Amino acid sequence: MPGSIFIDGEAGTTGLQIREILESSGEFQLLAIHEARRKDPLAKLELMAQADLVVLCLHDDAARASVALIDTLGSRQPRILDASSAHRVNEAWVYGFPELAPEMAARIGAAQRVSNPGCHATGAIALLAPLIAAGIVPSDTPLTIQSVSGYSGGGRAMIEAHEQGQAPRFELYGLGLEHKHVPEIMAHSGLACRPIFVPSVGNFRQGMLVSIGLHLDTLPSRPEAHDLLEAYQRCYSAHPSAPCAGFVQVLPPSGNGRLDALGVNQTNRLEVRVFGNEARRQAVLVARLDNLGKGASRAAVQNIRLMLPTRMHDERAPEAARHPA
Repeated sequence: MPGSIFIDGEAGTTGLQIREILESSGEFQLLAIHEARRKDPLAKLELMAQADLVVLCLHDDAARASVALIDTLGSRQPRILDASSAHRVNEAWVYGFPELAPEMAARIGAAQRVSNPGCHATGAIALLAPLIAAGIVPSDTPLTIQSVSGYSGGGRAMIEAHEQGQAPRFELYGLGLEHKHVPEIMAHSGLACRPIFVPSVGNFRQGMLVSIGLHLDTLPSRPEAHDLLEAYQRCYSAHPSAPCAGFVQVLPPSGNGRLDALGVNQTNRLEVRVFGNEARRQAVLVARLDNLGKGASRAAVQNIRLMLPTRMHDERAPEAARHPA
């Protein structure tokens, strides 16, 4: 019998895409709440009690309220995957980035409560964690992280503004330097020095580029670009039969020194590249992902499949995705 899932907040962008992916696969029994009762705690609690897994696609305060509801179920509690930022730095929750370490997929699979990573944070952590773990970038290194995302990650008001032609073509935001992804980036990358994080949004629906510049001679080991690339390859070169193998790819820099933010849209892939200039002793680390893919809904589906494994799906990247043309 397939596992049962209740998506609390399925009317939002992330929830809708999760439901669409799961409905098309037919792997799970999806429990639905009547539209008129979406905010009725008793109606939600009834479905939560029936579910094997509850996926939270809510604002942070609403996600915390739903967790409090689940806590009232005692021994009948379902497992939880939270796509909000409410629990991403909570040590009682497992962080849902299975490629970060060999044991992470198993930890997610066994966890009662998993927090789905944020989109900007996914790219930043993918770039930083392997280099900090390898000792190439000390944890106290001052860094600036730049990230540009499609407008679909900005909520209903931003989506409507862009689709109605009322939004700027490009804008920086979070310039108060208190973006909620910063604690998440620090907690899961190993970074101890608070970075300057500069997010931005472009006038395209989906896609994301996260970049970090490095002055190589300021790092104690004085690495070259190939040292950075090798650290990534060691981290992300999972055996092809391993769970989640192939979703994070380490690729050479583009030949023309350019990178299209939309290049992996509609996939769960994340690409890591190092653009280096040895004469200048500088490098730029770049992660490319779909902000609604590996940055949200498709990452959530990846975690759902680890938490509720079925015979219908092998949670590994397709062969074509591992070896793109």
